[in-house]
Amino acid sequence: MQIERQSIGTVVVLSPKGRLDGTSCPAFEAEVLAALDSSAGRLAVDLAGLDYISSAGLRVLLIAAKRSKASGGKVVLSGMRPEIREVFDISGFSAIFQILPGRDEAIAAFA
Repeated sequence: MQIERQSIGTVVVLSPKGRLDGTSCPAFEAEVLAALDSSAGRLAVDLAGLDYISSAGLRVLLIAAKRSKASGGKVVLSGMRPEIREVFDISGFSAIFQILPGRDEAIAAFA
């Protein structure tokens, strides 16, 4: 898995590509926590390049949501493929996160 990181104003945008599973989650979790620390909890995650997400990947996003909320920030997700969106819908995670169609909308959600 590859993770691109970009800072846009006070928002950090992470774009994981490939599979987010038990093998890749430790690196993703480290990147997410570092992004939250550097952005006061303002994190956008662009999932357009994600092919697969396991329960381990969902756990990392849940940790991110809890940590950002505690610091007065939020995590916004965008660009989900239909099969990824289905995982979020079935698991109930769609109710936890603000999910937007694209990266630009996710960044604008912090304005």
